[in-house]
Amino acid sequence: MMTPQQKAESLGLVFAKQSPAYLNLCIRSGNQLITSGHVSDLKGKLGADVTTEAGYQAAKNCVEKVLRSVWDTHGTLDGLKVIKVLGCVNSTLDYTDQHLVINGCSDLLHEIFGKDGNGWHARSALGFAQLPTGAAVEVEAIFEIQA
Repeated sequence: MMTPQQKAESLGLVFAKQSPAYLNLCIRSGNQLITSGHVSDLKGKLGADVTTEAGYQAAKNCVEKVLRSVWDTHGTLDGLKVIKVLGCVNSTLDYTDQHLVINGCSDLLHEIFGKDGNGWHARSALGFAQLPTGAAVEVEAIFEIQA
């Protein structure tokens, strides 16, 4: 059975030390790792020029970035439990499938950490009028370091 780190790498995620950013992308507080919001490379608005399927992939892209920041701070994905995910979706007023978009994030976390184990997390999926840089999706997360 693969560890979360091995699973992530088998899925093609590449981990390398990151250059310091304007803000702390992942900070440790006690036994928790708390990330900043990470925006998708995809720009646009769900319900207008971005499909739910494209939004799903954008949410997956966000959590890949989150995991790289967690790795950069902690040195591994092993020994972590996913506690909480906040998914923000740049969407029109009548768009109501934010939860389906953020499933892209949750599904990848379940695949890496296990849906019935350390990947089973609390989540919010919210619609926003706009996100920084016009990003389609932004995701932040909290992880617990298992002793």
